[in-house]
Amino acid sequence: MNAQAPEPPGGLARRLTTGDAVVIGMGAMIGVGVFAAIRPAAEAGGAGLLIGLAVAAVVAYCNAASSAQLAAVYPESGGTYVYGRERLGPFWGYLAGWGFVVGKTASLAAMGLTFGLYVAPDLGRSFAVAAVVAMTAVNYRGVRTTALLTRLIVAVVVASLAAVVVASLFGGAADADNLGRFPGGGVLGILRSAGLLFFAFAGYARIATLGEEVLAPERSIPRAILTALALVLLLYGFVAVAALLAVGPAVLAEAPAPLAAAVESGSLAWLVPAVRIGAGVAALGVLLSLLAGVSRTVFAMARNRELPAFLGAVHPRRRTPHRAEIAVALVVILVILVADLRGTIGFSSFAVLVYYGIANVSAWTQPPEQRRWPRVVQVVGALGCAVLAFTLPVMSVLVGLAVLAAGAAVWRTFGRRA
Repeated sequence: MNAQAPEPPGGLARRLTTGDAVVIGMGAMIGVGVFAAIRPAAEAGGAGLLIGLAVAAVVAYCNAASSAQLAAVYPESGGTYVYGRERLGPFWGYLAGWGFVVGKTASLAAMGLTFGLYVAPDLGRSFAVAAVVAMTAVNYRGVRTTALLTRLIVAVVVASLAAVVVASLFGGAADADNLGRFPGGGVLGILRSAGLLFFAFAGYARIATLGEEVLAPERSIPRAILTALALVLLLYGFVAVAALLAVGPAVLAEAPAPLAAAVESGSLAWLVPAVRIGAGVAALGVLLSLLAGVSRTVFAMARNRELPAFLGAVHPRRRTPHRAEIAVALVVILVILVADLRGTIGFSSFAVLVYYGIANVSAWTQPPEQRRWPRVVQVVGALGCAVLAFTLPVMSVLVGLAVLAAGAAVWRTFGRRA
């Protein structure tokens, strides 16, 4: 009577606990975003990036609540791709899936290059390709292996960020005068910093995209999403305040490695190597989690014949979407080898904000018996996504709109027929 129901032969295996899901979500959020996004955020909003962080957190919370509410009813691989299909119609689900896959593929390439540049600047692209291959091999072995390795990565990165906080606050350089004129940026600058910092929060979507592999998803997914978001927000707040007190927004805006610059400013500069190691490991963590999430969305879209059907295969023994994983890795490697990835954070933020905008609207349509939060949460989330998306740098907005238009054209040609 207590035996778990047998898994369907064409589905993925449910092997993740709530703790595993929390760690995977944290592994996706506590990544290169916190090491890199502070620089453009400080440039846009000055010390007001702290307000931007709070705004990004509010929008992220609303998005997380909507995702959790939807995931409890639709515990399948694909996240908002599935929710949009079920609540708004096939086109909106497809558009969410398209935005997620394209935006996060660019982010994967950026994470790979970040790892390469930290480890071996002269061979950055080669090391980036090697990192993508290695993390794809881990995912290929099964989702339990992914969860176990993510636990180790999260521990290393949290330790590295703790070193940033300790060195910045107790290295002798921390001074409230370093903040300068608060907030230091206008309303547009603060909103732009919020949009850029949102890039560092977007990882909780990875929990929802793994919905078909989580045990007791109706209970586990909502709890894991909100727990991971709360823990990451607390950590980001400590890091941002400590770095601003140590060197101020002007230095953070100019330094190639802003958190390393904050540590170097004081007497505990010997901790800088730990910060750089943490950044490299963080890049690996995001690669690991994002490769899993993007491949599951590709798998779900292929299963619905909106991408080539052969990508919807499940490995007969490992029960993973192995063809989708390999295809995503090959595309990421191609981008790493040929693309100039400046501006990737802005473009990825735009695509992800559209993705969550669709999630909020989808959650708004749910009937009362499926609701866990009042509709005002979805309204704030949808409006927040729209405001942050269109206050990003102009080029990021234009490229994002062009990519979404291309996706809509593809759907009109192939998706409607499917």
